Amino acid sequence: MALRHWPPAPPAADARDTEMRLGKTIGTVTLVEPHDSVRGGTFRLVVPLASSDLTRGDGPAEPLVAWDDLGAGEGQIVAFSEGGEAAQPFRPVDRPVDAYIAAIIDRLNLAGEPS
Repeated sequence: MALRHWPPAPPAADARDTEMRLGKTIGTVTLVEPHDSVRGGTFRLVVPLASSDLTRGDGPAEPLVAWDDLGAGEGQIVAFSEGGEAAQPFRPVDRPVDAYIAAIIDRLNLAGEPS
């Protein structure tokens, strides 16, 4: 008979639900008929950047759509969250977003790079 632990361990969280990541904005998504809950912000196309991509400022990852109410411009490096964490800034209002730009990065100091 196998021993079982109670309560059962929660499922492992997807890293996208718990970590803030860096990305580069590459464009804007325009909605013809936006829902009332998404008025007042902008949807940006963001390319997620791995640590190895930061020196180049570009990466091979698939772009995603992120809510931006900070005013990030095209080509800027931003910090974003995904999944359930992306909707937290809007509580108690429900806003249909899966990624949220939480910060605009002014400067990055990378190890081994002159500052």
